[in-house]
Amino acid sequence: MTKKAHTPSNQSVMAQLLAQPSAKPVSLQKNTELDASIVAISKNSAWFDVGGKALAVLGNREAKDISTYLPYLKPGEKIHVRIISPENRDGHPVVSLSRFFDTGKWKILNDKKSAEEAIEVVCGEYGKGGLFVDFMGVRGVIPKIQLLPEFMDNPERLSGQKIKVRVLEVDELKNRLVVSQKAVISGMSNQDILKQFDDIEVGGTYDARVLGTSEFGVFCEVGGVEGLIHISEISWEKVVDAASFVTPGKTIKVFVVEKNRNDMKLNLSLKRLTPDPWSEIEQRYPKDKLLEGEIVRQERYGFFVRLAPGVEGLIHVSKLRGSEGLGVGQKVQVYVERINTIERRMSLVLPETQKPVLYR
Repeated sequence: MTKKAHTPSNQSVMAQLLAQPSAKPVSLQKNTELDASIVAISKNSAWFDVGGKALAVLGNREAKDISTYLPYLKPGEKIHVRIISPENRDGHPVVSLSRFFDTGKWKILNDKKSAEEAIEVVCGEYGKGGLFVDFMGVRGVIPKIQLLPEFMDNPERLSGQKIKVRVLEVDELKNRLVVSQKAVISGMSNQDILKQFDDIEVGGTYDARVLGTSEFGVFCEVGGVEGLIHISEISWEKVVDAASFVTPGKTIKVFVVEKNRNDMKLNLSLKRLTPDPWSEIEQRYPKDKLLEGEIVRQERYGFFVRLAPGVEGLIHVSKLRGSEGLGVGQKVQVYVERINTIERRMSLVLPETQKPVLYR
């Protein structure tokens, strides 16, 4: 007994199939879910052996999108389908691949990661996390460090292009996909990349190449691993513009604060390579010593005075008469009223201001 089938465009494949004997056909009901064998697949159609009297065909709506999956679906493979019609007007069951479209792409990504095989993605815009890409509707990212060197300075050049990448991280529950363009070209295995990461030690000092800056810090490469110097870790002083401290392409020394193995990224610091100016702060700035500083910032609640790089104190408005004529950039003499070493705060008073009882 042979299977009845409306012949698809691939005549030779179907001819071979029709020549094969078939087991007793099963009864197919609407919404039945089962594993089917792919018999033939092309850019606009797919045929499956579902154990019925005739081959099943993919529904017209989904057939329009099947071309995206062609590199990953081969005749002979098993795939989960759902019967949406036991029989169309040509006598064929009609099936849906909705579950595969929802979850099968994640299986492909996990399989490709395990096999360390390349996939093809479409590049999108460049954002703070890297270059965004699309794989069958799954949004992923290529960290800047994982781009080829010629694209690191201008990742936007890849926008709209299809490129080969390798999967570094995939997590369906977190809807997370991280891929590498560099790994495909370099031939580095995932184990090689992991070893690069593991070789870097927390608390160590390393050379880092500056990749770029943003409003929240500096992106660097340390031994092939991506790292971030958060803006709060650039200097002991308050930093407003990270770009004023580094130059892209230059090599700088950095201190490794933390390693995030889930993201394969490093948290780095510049300021921790220099002494903490708040160390022994109370001994260096006793209350009975007249100090000189510069007003660097004015807020509604007072004036911030820099006594040394990384050391600022506040003259609160409650300590002022309002006639002092203070302004940013002005040099002033002050006394220390109070120091909070935990919160790294210092209250200052002008010499003319009457000192509170607790100060004496």
